[in-house]
Amino acid sequence: MDKATSKPERLNDAQRLAWLRLIRSENIGPATFRVLVNQFGGAIAAIEAVPHLSRRGGRPTIRLCTEAEAEAELAEARKAGMHLVALGEHGYPPALAQIDAPPPLIYVKGRLELARLPIIAIVGARNGSAVGQKFTRRIARALGHEGFVVASGLARGIDTAAHTASLEHGTIAVVAGGIDVVYPPENAALQESIGEQGLLISERPPGLAPRGKDFPRRNRLISGISLGVVVMEAAQRSGSLITARLAGEQGREVFAVPGSPLDPRAAGTNNLLRQGATLVTEVSDIVDTLSPILGRTPPPPLEFASSDDPVTPAPLPDIGQTERERVLEALGPSPVDIDELIRATGLEARKVHIILLELDLAGRLQRHGQQLVSLIEP
Repeated sequence: MDKATSKPERLNDAQRLAWLRLIRSENIGPATFRVLVNQFGGAIAAIEAVPHLSRRGGRPTIRLCTEAEAEAELAEARKAGMHLVALGEHGYPPALAQIDAPPPLIYVKGRLELARLPIIAIVGARNGSAVGQKFTRRIARALGHEGFVVASGLARGIDTAAHTASLEHGTIAVVAGGIDVVYPPENAALQESIGEQGLLISERPPGLAPRGKDFPRRNRLISGISLGVVVMEAAQRSGSLITARLAGEQGREVFAVPGSPLDPRAAGTNNLLRQGATLVTEVSDIVDTLSPILGRTPPPPLEFASSDDPVTPAPLPDIGQTERERVLEALGPSPVDIDELIRATGLEARKVHIILLELDLAGRLQRHGQQLVSLIEP
């Protein structure tokens, strides 16, 4: 049985350290993490297999996170009052566990019980208008009275208005860097308050200042933890529209507030409405749309092997060079479904998965989610 189909119990210290080492190692993201632990029965065995797989993929050396590095990260997190939560554990948002390739580990700080309540994200322009911020505060407060937790990204403008108005009833801030890193600087007091009265979430290690590439990852978590995403104000090229696109890909409801065609901050939201987003003029527009799905028991998530039972994993299959070449020839820059790749090559499924792992760890493969992969051209 695929170990990813069974719900893990709480990780012990050795397992948690192994999970952290694996996800912090070179060329290993959430999707690769899942494939590795399912192929080798757990993170400890996967770590031992990674260097060999990387060499077979054409990369002689690969940087593995050491025990000392992982232990130092955990110590820094404890000092900052952060908790490292694994998929399925208390404090891990159930909706996030349902997305494709959820992060195996996240850091949290604050009221962990908020993660299990129904969550609505509100996102919008950093230079949100006075009217936009006022309407954001009204909707955020009303959602709190309706029993929802409001999530956002702690950015300037609309995000700040959403967090401030919903702090009393419950708010979650998903940050792009480490939870202990204040960004933006003017939100220092708000970030501290959310860490005490609300909940802070990040998949990045403590002490890490946010970089440009970290914000799309943050947006993926904002939509991932939520039942729906409300876009208040967004220009045509806006990070809020990335969050809305990710929400649609994750099967979340997308809501948009209409705005004046003369205001460029409304161009993105008006376009979302043309594409079929639910129009929001009052809180009932959100509540009525989500009422049919509230209270439903979500399907069990695909989870990671966590036991690291003392069972010897199946040996790697013998793979000839001609078989690797068949997979390489079938791959290209356009994403292809792995099942289609198996059919096209005529190879055993496990051999194809192992060859893809080799290429992945060597930095030659990109995983797009939904079992889609493509070759990274040199």
